[in-house]
Amino acid sequence: MDKSSAGISGQYARSGNGYNQPNGQAPSSRRGRYRHATVRQWDTLPRTAPRHNEFYQSSGTRAYQHLQCRSVNTAQDFNALIKPEIMDDLVRKSNRFGHRYDGRNHGQYASSIKQYTSASKRPLNRTEQSQLMRLLQNFTATRSWNWRSLTTTLHSLTSAGVFTLHKPLDERVKLTQTILLSTLLDAIIFKCNQKPPARDIDARGIANLLWAMAKLVDNGQAQTPELKEAMAELLTLVNAQKDQFIPQHIANLLWAMAKLVDKGQEQTPEFKKTVASLLPLVNAQKNQFTAQGIVNLLWAMAKLVDNGQERTPELNEAVASLLPHVNTQKDQFIPQHIANLLWAMAKLVDNGLERTPALNEAVAALLPLMNAKKNQL
Repeated sequence: MDKSSAGISGQYARSGNGYNQPNGQAPSSRRGRYRHATVRQWDTLPRTAPRHNEFYQSSGTRAYQHLQCRSVNTAQDFNALIKPEIMDDLVRKSNRFGHRYDGRNHGQYASSIKQYTSASKRPLNRTEQSQLMRLLQNFTATRSWNWRSLTTTLHSLTSAGVFTLHKPLDERVKLTQTILLSTLLDAIIFKCNQKPPARDIDARGIANLLWAMAKLVDNGQAQTPELKEAMAELLTLVNAQKDQFIPQHIANLLWAMAKLVDKGQEQTPEFKKTVASLLPLVNAQKNQFTAQGIVNLLWAMAKLVDNGQERTPELNEAVASLLPHVNTQKDQFIPQHIANLLWAMAKLVDNGLERTPALNEAVAALLPLMNAKKNQL
């Protein structure tokens, strides 16, 4: 699967002054349940806690916020991300505001890392990751963070390659990755289990998180009990929010489900229910998918079927609704898209898909492209 084609738009992860404040009473942070996830306990309200609409700001954030409005692809730009005063400022804010701190500044910093890699058109290399990890040793998520901060942080850090397991493995880097990921997962699980349900949980965040978790697994992270629990909590939210998913969310969610199954995720009843709730949305929004979305969806459905997913009427309808769009969007496909689409169609036929005229037309549209772009394959 084309890794670049599986990404989610950075729109949600972008930082700025539009962050939502927590809903009045933010939950107190407690010690995380995981061995490495130490989260501070805040027993009293700090006297300096901000008002509901106050935005945390200080000059210490400028070193990385300037990266959001300019091209970033030089060593100087990366050095701006790893200044010790940046992390000192984040720790100071977290300590100062205690359980009223919603994590927005940490989310902004994570977004800046992602924007650096996006501008560089590559994830962090091994050296950059190692340098950054020295700073991230003190980057701790807590249960007081709001939904947007949590989803922005995990999605941005995953997209940037912060959790990639480079070889040979640096044990110091691995330990920092484990601690950081544990604190994020603890806060996400806590958020999903709040009673009454947290009002800031949204469809975009659910899609971002499941994509990020699938990407983590795809990059070699073990499916730990914490990760499995977080994914299970998110799966229960998909059906409740299904009417809010836009085409890009649907494509990325099904890609994530397929990738997780391909990496050994058990197809539990909740997993199958989630897939079943997404498939009708493909047919309903078939005219809105981009070329990349079509590739992701057909690849995902082929991979799911190849890993034991039942070829239900809903799945057949979803495939049938996408095939005509292969022809209409053929000029938008890059070589790797073409290869993935042909693989997906072959795999679907191998698993019993009928060779309809629409399927034949889609294949016929792709074969000349493969020949025309053979030097790029």
